[in-house]
Amino acid sequence: MQAIAVTLAVLGAALFAGAAVLQHREVADLYGQPLPRERVLSLRRLARIARRPGWLAGFGLAGGGTIVHAIALALAPLRVVQPIGVLAVPVAVLLSSLRSRRPPSRSVILGVFLTMAGVAVFVAASVGGSTGNPPPPGSTLPTTLIVGGVVLALATAGLAVGGWLRCVACATAGATAFGLLSALMRVIFQEIAAGTLWYEQPVLGAAASAVVALVVGGWLVQQAYPSGPPEVVVACLTVVDPIVAVLLGALLLGEGSDTPVATWFLLGGAAVAAAVGVLVLARLHPDAVAARAARSNPSRLPEPSRGTAQ
Repeated sequence: MQAIAVTLAVLGAALFAGAAVLQHREVADLYGQPLPRERVLSLRRLARIARRPGWLAGFGLAGGGTIVHAIALALAPLRVVQPIGVLAVPVAVLLSSLRSRRPPSRSVILGVFLTMAGVAVFVAASVGGSTGNPPPPGSTLPTTLIVGGVVLALATAGLAVGGWLRCVACATAGATAFGLLSALMRVIFQEIAAGTLWYEQPVLGAAASAVVALVVGGWLVQQAYPSGPPEVVVACLTVVDPIVAVLLGALLLGEGSDTPVATWFLLGGAAVAAAVGVLVLARLHPDAVAARAARSNPSRLPEPSRGTAQ
């Protein structure tokens, strides 16, 4: 079952990467590249973007990725499924290279290798650990509120500034919300497996919180797109999301409680290697290099699209 879950998680990562590239491209086409500093991407502007075919295609990919990811969470623990999402970064690099018809540089290939190697070791070390149990009564709501407070603080800070800080803060806030979403989905599956009926409070409460986390996380990711290239958003999502989900899986569900200390050190080293790979990709991705070149030479900036909302 865990092998099936890993396969589904890889497929989900590819779908999420495609969604990020498509949706970011639509925002860039509408507002120009590099994108202008905005205090907030209003609902009116989001509605305008959401009517574009590319954005809708990305939304469809994201929806498919969410379904596949949910099935994977029903089959395996969070610490097996969540880290695989990091593969969305090299997939995004590959899609960008295909779109631009330029092969990735050796530095980008190094980043891809570090990311994939770190994820492979993490998953291999995670398989076979304890799958966890339903959370103790009354523990889900306080945990959700605490994580929600972190999301609110990051979102408030991000929307108060502009540029890269806004991109990173909003993407990190969205990733934290998505990490909570994954943990809540796993809580639901564990509750049902333990005999809790779908209409009972533990399941309904977790489901309602999961819907809120999905909507808030999606909105924050859209807020991050106008302030930075897709690799920065994808990097934040694929590093922060699994960390939050795995920590919540350990705290709420007891996943990995039988894991030896040496294995935890191995998991930490693998996570660091994956994070280094993500950082290399985030800095040397072709879009990031082009954005830095444009900022250093403003005369090369393209004119905003004629449909830009004022």
